[in-house]
Amino acid sequence: MTSPTPDAPGAPDVLAELRSLQRADLPVQGGRTLAYVYDSGLAEVDRVGREAVAAYAGSNGLDPTAFPSLLRMENDLVAFAARLLDAPATVVGSVTSGGTESVLLAVQAARDARPDVARPSMVLPATAHAAFHKAAHYFGVEARLVPVGPDHRADVAATEAAIDESTVLVVASAPSYAHGVVDPVTGLAALAAARGIRCHVDACIGGWVLPYAARLGRDVPAWTFAVEGVTSISVDLHKYAYAPKGTSLLLHRTPALRRPQLFASAAWPGYTMLNPTMQSTRSGGPTAGAWAVVRTLGDAGYERLTADVLEAVDRIVAGVADIDGLRLVVEPDSTLVALATDGTCDAFTVSDEMVARGWYVQPQMSYAAQPPTIHLSVSAATLAGIDDLLVALRESVAAAVAAGPVAVDAGVADYIRSLDPAALTDEEFDGLLAASGLVGEGADGALALPARMAEVNAMLDLASPAMREALLVTFLDRLSRPTTG
Repeated sequence: MTSPTPDAPGAPDVLAELRSLQRADLPVQGGRTLAYVYDSGLAEVDRVGREAVAAYAGSNGLDPTAFPSLLRMENDLVAFAARLLDAPATVVGSVTSGGTESVLLAVQAARDARPDVARPSMVLPATAHAAFHKAAHYFGVEARLVPVGPDHRADVAATEAAIDESTVLVVASAPSYAHGVVDPVTGLAALAAARGIRCHVDACIGGWVLPYAARLGRDVPAWTFAVEGVTSISVDLHKYAYAPKGTSLLLHRTPALRRPQLFASAAWPGYTMLNPTMQSTRSGGPTAGAWAVVRTLGDAGYERLTADVLEAVDRIVAGVADIDGLRLVVEPDSTLVALATDGTCDAFTVSDEMVARGWYVQPQMSYAAQPPTIHLSVSAATLAGIDDLLVALRESVAAAVAAGPVAVDAGVADYIRSLDPAALTDEEFDGLLAASGLVGEGADGALALPARMAEVNAMLDLASPAMREALLVTFLDRLSRPTTG
């Protein structure tokens, strides 16, 4: 029996099926999804990126001599970024799959550059991206967390106190994801340089905006390679370079600093493996998509998009000041806005109400003494709907105030506190599902989420960070099961 051809009677229309499946996803265009995706609002830019991805979907970045066009595109992207980031002529860089891979490689290179340190550590502000904790877990590098100041920026003096002979890396954010502010990179880098330690600036989310913000006359703290002591910078292309998903850059000040990142192995009978990043086979699609978008927009295009997104941020900041019950956590340095409620309502209900009005915003759990917040990653495309966004925010807060702060059943709260995150069993997890009544088995045997997430998020917010991790890992395990039928 032969497989049906696409034009054979009864052949499935898989593209129609994909479109049907996609209807349940968040929209990636229109500027109303304020997390996970970054939208330029320019249809032509999206088209160019998609077509470039398709053209190179079968190409493989594993061997640059086999696909020299990919090598050319990678070097072009690094060169463009180097100009943005005030890099010296010695700079080198690599294209990675995303910000997490860039961070992982920065930590791995710092560790492997110091084989004399038996138990390496890195010092990072408590607001540094969770990717650094993932790197610590993967590579056996202790993550030494330093509390931030009341302005949510890294504390230079506390960082200095945390550095010792085991420290191989100091970390700064430009900006931090949770609050959208730039750390004092000049002070942190000086500490690292004085001790011969690497300093990595995580600019994954701000690296393609802050340089243009400075050109537009905004007051941007120093953070680039122009700061002495900065040894590496990560910047994502699939965020504010508005490229298709799957591309980030990791730049090192010199080739010697990058050298420990490179991997080769001839210890087997096949081809000698040679990799600049964590991946071996790498689809050429994301690189080609990023290259095509960057070439299409250029400096002038990015400056216009940055002006749009910063105007949108300014209008959000001004609008929030007029909404009772809602406040700005800190004045943003870039495109990320964190909001908090005043206690008459809760961030989780406001987030649900925003979703009901067609705007996806990201709830963030409480941390230490900080309350839950509402996170907005603003895109250039958001500007066109900014009046609607502010109306939705005002209505959502009013609805949340009318409903009152979400509460977790006392029995469920006690049950959560009784669980041991280090030994959470499937039976205990099932008990929590049953006790909460918030999620349960769907008709096909898979876990089904409720339409509103406020009660689920409030329940998770009660849990300790370790318990929250254990619950979410178990939940992800349940979600990620083969479909039947």
